[in-house]
Amino acid sequence: MDRVQLILIGLPLFLFCSDILNLFSPPPPSKPIPAKPIHHYQQQHPPIQQTLDLPTQTIGGGVGYGNTITINFCSSCSYRGNAVTMGKMLETSFPEIEVILENYPAPIPKRLLSKVVPVFQVGVMGIVMAGEQIFPRLGFVTPPAFYFTMRQNRFGTIATAWLLGNALQSFLQSSGAFEVLINDELIFSKLKEKRFPSEFELKDIVGKRLSKSRIVDGRGAGVLWS
Repeated sequence: MDRVQLILIGLPLFLFCSDILNLFSPPPPSKPIPAKPIHHYQQQHPPIQQTLDLPTQTIGGGVGYGNTITINFCSSCSYRGNAVTMGKMLETSFPEIEVILENYPAPIPKRLLSKVVPVFQVGVMGIVMAGEQIFPRLGFVTPPAFYFTMRQNRFGTIATAWLLGNALQSFLQSSGAFEVLINDELIFSKLKEKRFPSEFELKDIVGKRLSKSRIVDGRGAGVLWS
């Protein structure tokens, strides 16, 4: 054995032995923490605790207190930016409100169909690259005519299948939704209105709904002293 072989064999053995030793070796003793010295003035003059009787106050919640706004958006449609902008606007306009951003998934049949698209893309690439070996195993004596057309332009066929497959998969995974709910109650739906809400419109809708909820809850008093 030459030196290179000895190094290639000895280095892994050395690392393995060092790992075994580190695994079974006891941990080093921890250093004792020095006690903090006690000053004389702390012993002679202990701190004096005094409880002050102050009037208690109960501050009622402001506009939006205790309410939750949920924005369900289509993430595959690139609606996240609009959802974040609307959420920040609502948090600024109603500081005590809670804003939740969630994805609104597509229906189950569309999501199942979107799982078939990658199989189609891989199948097209496999046929183009190895069709002469695939078709005989499937029982074809000679490949079909479309195979030779695809084979003439391999790059174009693969690129077309890849681009069309990605577009189809994005369409099947998209829901086109931008739904706004306050306390699980729908206040705006893009699926129904076929448009996005403006910031002023959404702020006005939320403000009116919160004002109604405060009137119903009877939150008229802001500060109560006892």
